[in-house]
Amino acid sequence: MDKRFGFIRVGAVVPKMKISDVHYNVEMIKEMMLSSSKKHSEITVFPELCISGYTCADLFLNERLIRSSLDGLKDLRDYTKKVKGIFIVGLPFHKDNQLFNVAAVLEDGHILGIVPKTYIPNYGEFYEKRWFSEDKCRISDEVIIEGEVIPFKSKLLFQIGEDERKTFGIEICEDLWAIYPPSNDLCVEGANLIFNLSASNEIIGKNEYRKNLVKSASEKNICSYIYASSGINESTTDLVFSGTSMIYENGKCLASNERFDFESNMIISDIDLARLENLRYKEKSYMGVIKEEKYDVIRCEGYDASFELERSYEQYPFVPSDVNKRNERLEEILKMQAYALARRLKGTGIKRCVIGISGGLDSTLAFLVTIKAYEILNLPTKDIYGITMPGLGTTKKTHDNASDLVVAYQATLKEIDIKESSLRHLRDIEHDEDLYDVTFENAQARERTQVLMDFANKVGGLVIGTGDMSELALGWCTYNGDHMSMYGVNVSIPKT
Repeated sequence: MDKRFGFIRVGAVVPKMKISDVHYNVEMIKEMMLSSSKKHSEITVFPELCISGYTCADLFLNERLIRSSLDGLKDLRDYTKKVKGIFIVGLPFHKDNQLFNVAAVLEDGHILGIVPKTYIPNYGEFYEKRWFSEDKCRISDEVIIEGEVIPFKSKLLFQIGEDERKTFGIEICEDLWAIYPPSNDLCVEGANLIFNLSASNEIIGKNEYRKNLVKSASEKNICSYIYASSGINESTTDLVFSGTSMIYENGKCLASNERFDFESNMIISDIDLARLENLRYKEKSYMGVIKEEKYDVIRCEGYDASFELERSYEQYPFVPSDVNKRNERLEEILKMQAYALARRLKGTGIKRCVIGISGGLDSTLAFLVTIKAYEILNLPTKDIYGITMPGLGTTKKTHDNASDLVVAYQATLKEIDIKESSLRHLRDIEHDEDLYDVTFENAQARERTQVLMDFANKVGGLVIGTGDMSELALGWCTYNGDHMSMYGVNVSIPKT
């Protein structure tokens, strides 16, 4: 994939695991690191406390498990010399007379940073404060592991090379559910990617709510949110885990896994960082509030991943494929168009509308919107003037369609033939009437607009525009012709 297009490939893994069996868990993580590397994922996230297991309960107070988890982290650190990519893993970590639930970022034989969990849940089925302390209880900003000084704080950003777009931040499970998630500030400070190491159990309705949280976080922060949660192999003493993983980009789900899998599984997706960057440019309120807090930026090496883009784009992104959702969407669009026109008619006090009916899709939609607006205002449809203007290329089929449409809704049909006036104009400007070029087409478009505007003046009405968003974007309309109207109802509608 050409890097100029601004894509990065990311992954989320739910590994097979055993509670408190660090050696086994590390080997399973290694297998998935290798698999991730083969799939050219540049950054891959694993679940919360994946080295030890999340449901160790009071075993977290056992010194052997904590030491073993640290040894497991060192083993994974060394293994990253053999695989390409950046990997984010979770473990219990002892520092400052406390135990922290942390995420460690690994690359090429190094631990780049350790991020403690910001919010520790202690309600309902969660009682993590029995074992873990929150980030705010931390004293140290750094830790030393085998001579390597490693940043140790929640306010960390990681940037790959010189490309600021490839900046990511980390949340751990509850952080996402809090009233003020760390991702808010991480994104304002430059993160385009948020990775969440989670251990989210299942109760009725929670899966949908969790997806909505991730969707909302990615949309609100204009980022990609990559989420990996503990799997079914966790203890089910009083909870059950499903191993949810998902990747969202600005509110859209790019990938998700099948839950309740006893084996390891992984999802990957290609994130359009250039698009996220562009969206942030446009949203001027995005940087409206700056918090004066210092965030450290840690540089990652990254690697030049070469891969075929696996991400697909919908052919019709504005039209839901589900029939029921599509009908709801279309009804909503029609309602917005109709009420906007009704408001304009109420505001101006004008009770007549003039619309050019060609027999095509755009004028048909504009006409139906006008009919709907008249129903809303309880106005007679006879005050809608549907004018068909056969020209030099009009077919009988489109002419008849236009006429039948106006009559069917009991609007007032007018037919004004523009053939002769168009030919006269072409002769006046000395243009060959047999030369079917842009001048030939535009002469008719401008003639139609003149007829509509003057007829509207005559009856005291509004000319309803029929041009749509696609035409305006592509320039597929005539300047001082069909791009003009007194109120365009289709200007935000793409031609799909």
